[in-house]
Amino acid sequence: MARLFTALEIPEDIGDELLGLQEPLTGANWIDAGNYHLTLRFAGEIDNRMAREFSQNLSDIVSDAFELRINGLGVFGGNDPKSVWAGFDPSPQLAALARAHDRAARNAGIPLEKRPFKAHVTLARLRYSNAEAVAQFLTHFGGYRSKPFVVTRFVLMSSKPSTGGGPYVVEETFPLLGGGYLMDDETAAW
Repeated sequence: MARLFTALEIPEDIGDELLGLQEPLTGANWIDAGNYHLTLRFAGEIDNRMAREFSQNLSDIVSDAFELRINGLGVFGGNDPKSVWAGFDPSPQLAALARAHDRAARNAGIPLEKRPFKAHVTLARLRYSNAEAVAQFLTHFGGYRSKPFVVTRFVLMSSKPSTGGGPYVVEETFPLLGGGYLMDDETAAW
């Protein structure tokens, strides 16, 4: 069984900027910059047949490369904060790509995603954090805005069960029109 999801990678220079936002915050488990990503579709633990079919469906997606920009920070969980995230400017291309990934998953028999798509990069997972301290962090850093970057591919990633925050492994890459192609040798094992 593989625990899979599709994602967009965050460029290293922007990851370094996001890493620079980290400051002491009680209960925060900060994510390593190398594990930053924007999840397009979580597949979960699926068998090898379903993983192969999902991968094939993903390879059929045709989309142009497009530009994204991180714009602002937020928190999931309200008065009981669970995670700090960085959001993105609205992007019709990103929304269309996420819908295509959802179709690829459904066509492979992967159960429907229960939560609506929310484009974000998780920066920290929170446990027993004070909502006021998180609000102060957001007041200080919430206006962060990255330079635009071009998305030239999406990836199929794996993770170990119950280890939120990584490490993640890129299993396969899929170019967008204008990008390159790379497939890891391990993918052939599916």
